[in-house]
Amino acid sequence: MHTVALAVTDGMLHFELSLASEVFGAPPAGVDVPWYRVAVCGPRAVRVGRFLLEPDHGFDGLARAHTVIVPGWADVDVDPPAALVDAIRAAHEAGARVASLCTGAFVLAAAGLLDGRRATTHWAHTRDLAARYPQVKVDPDVLYVDNGSVLTSAGKAAAMDLCLHLVRLDHGSSIANAAARRLVVPPHRDGGQAQFVTTPVPAPGNHPLGELFPWVIERLDRPLTVEDLARQANMSSRNLGRHFRSVTGTTPLQWLLTQRIRHAQELLETTDDGIDSISAATGMGTATTLRRHFNRTVGVPPDTYRRTFRAQRPTPAASATT
Repeated sequence: MHTVALAVTDGMLHFELSLASEVFGAPPAGVDVPWYRVAVCGPRAVRVGRFLLEPDHGFDGLARAHTVIVPGWADVDVDPPAALVDAIRAAHEAGARVASLCTGAFVLAAAGLLDGRRATTHWAHTRDLAARYPQVKVDPDVLYVDNGSVLTSAGKAAAMDLCLHLVRLDHGSSIANAAARRLVVPPHRDGGQAQFVTTPVPAPGNHPLGELFPWVIERLDRPLTVEDLARQANMSSRNLGRHFRSVTGTTPLQWLLTQRIRHAQELLETTDDGIDSISAATGMGTATTLRRHFNRTVGVPPDTYRRTFRAQRPTPAASATT
């Protein structure tokens, strides 16, 4: 029987831990295949969120598992315990498949398992992961990354995507689909986590671009150029680029495109405007241009995004449904 070990210690997030336990803890109804044996491994009774959890085994149990799951790590500014890091490394060296959920990637990175590998984590922490572990190839846009023996997922609900992916690898698509139906979730989601990332305008501050940002936001429907921005900021294009890199971490054109896409997302969520109207309102020019940039940036077409995130007030009947 395939053993899935959940690595737990103080400072883990209970959502991802519970999710993994639910996916691997019981087979879908009518599925007649050997399912997983779930083991909870930790040093002692541990505090997971607001819950006190009693492990089945110590960390030595990780090395006897076929798959090791590392749930989200609550405080990414705090180094995970050395005993946990050593146990994760030892389990991988013993041949276990190791998967992190959400910010559990920081534990795998501390163990050196992500060195030279592509990996992801919650979009709010991808920069932190890349800065702290520069040898890791952080991909901020995907829902999960499969490197064979090492896997990482993006944040929160993306843990479900990775867990179902593991079921699919072990038992095939039909059983993974059955597991998804039992959990009332889609077996596969379109796009990556880029569609969930918020990209607000940098907060006003004591920097040379403080007045430029709102000026641009009010004129997104216009065909602005770098020269237009530099002229408004009263500086050369080269100087503008240097300040943009310092304040936003990107180039003026890339920042401008991001703001256009962000505005398009808002219009798709809150209005019934057609794609042609949204293209004009965001300065994209044509629907074809908007669709190309939107799909490449967000990971799904505008129509799909609208269906997913469209703000709708529930009808009285819908709101009463349980």
